[in-house]
Amino acid sequence: MSQRKQSTFSPEALQESAKRQVAEVIHTGEDAVTSGAWIYPIRGIFYLLGHPSLLQPMLPTLFKAALAAVGVIAGMFFFAYLPQVAVLAIISGPLAFIGAIPLVLGESYLILTFLTRTFLIGQAGVDLFDAVLLARNHIELVQKGRLLGHGAKNGGKVMQLGRAITKPLSSKLSTDGIIRYVLTLPLNFIPVVGTVFFLGYNGLKSGPSYHQRYFQLKGWDAQKKKEMIHKRRGAYTAFGTVAMALNLIPVVSVFFTLTSNVGAALWASDIENKSSTGGKTPTQGQEQNVEISPVQGTQDRGGKKEL
Repeated sequence: MSQRKQSTFSPEALQESAKRQVAEVIHTGEDAVTSGAWIYPIRGIFYLLGHPSLLQPMLPTLFKAALAAVGVIAGMFFFAYLPQVAVLAIISGPLAFIGAIPLVLGESYLILTFLTRTFLIGQAGVDLFDAVLLARNHIELVQKGRLLGHGAKNGGKVMQLGRAITKPLSSKLSTDGIIRYVLTLPLNFIPVVGTVFFLGYNGLKSGPSYHQRYFQLKGWDAQKKKEMIHKRRGAYTAFGTVAMALNLIPVVSVFFTLTSNVGAALWASDIENKSSTGGKTPTQGQEQNVEISPVQGTQDRGGKKEL
């Protein structure tokens, strides 16, 4: 028994383990950069701004979220900034005033995420995700998760999202996610490098959550989801890292939370298109006009609503 422990913790074994883990990190980093998935949170911003029919229903929520963000961030800088500068001064000296900024913003993000997901955003992210897929002609995929209808505008050519027919996704932070986030916050004590590792690690863990709705619409079980997440490990790291960085921007972080959902839907759309074209670059057809306004169905004989 003792010989086994000695061999497990021998210098050679530890060195080999360190090499494997470093190689894995490098491989994931290279895959993250070359995957191109990092661009989708950025594309989501321009897509939402360029589609007023999707943005307009979100404006009241965004206004309330902005007010909440101003209050939380102002409070956190008033009460928590200088104490954390004092702690950081022991580690990083004169850089403490800079290093405390991402630390306070990270703490504010955790509070705001809890507040907005619990009381404000709710179903909005899922609605945007479905609306983007519907706009990009993935009608059969969206129909697996909700009823669809036609609006009165433009001769009934505008598609409308109906009520969901799948189990609602949880909008609350997971316990593991909260613990992971809190435990990695001290990385921001290390100027620049620590913040990069903080964003990258949390991006790796949070990236797949942006495709929860996609997995649900595809009907994948836990094993299938695990396989696809492992296959796109670098891509999800890239997406999650950029989304996390955007979410740390004061006041407008909730807007970027929604645009990241839009970007995730654009990515899912491209995945679907590539799978249907055998991995070739898809040719995007004309988009549908979509509204998020819920539609009312009529009760059928079977007790379900149909449009």
